[in-house]
Amino acid sequence: MSASSPGDLAVAFRSLARRLKESLEPVDGDTSVAGPMLDELQTVVAKAAAVVRSEASAGAVADAIERRPADSWIDSELEALRREALDAGRLLRAIQTAAEEAAANAAG
Repeated sequence: MSASSPGDLAVAFRSLARRLKESLEPVDGDTSVAGPMLDELQTVVAKAAAVVRSEASAGAVADAIERRPADSWIDSELEALRREALDAGRLLRAIQTAAEEAAANAAG
């Protein structure tokens, strides 16, 4: 994601809710399997929201990124958003792993 454009970053944040839902599918959406990781994911979103001065939701972050002209970004802002998007992806993978392990344990 090192060469991500603002548009790419908006898509990454906009897809967080869908990807989280997919990550929890093995346990039918049971968030209890990933409590601390979900808290950390919210922190990641809050950090991104601080960069774009929006409310702390992934959709609001995506909206703020999309509203801003591409040529008005400074490198440090884009780098901060890239870092948070990468952290969100890492957390989503960990949540999915936890959900898969919980489902496997419940099955047998």
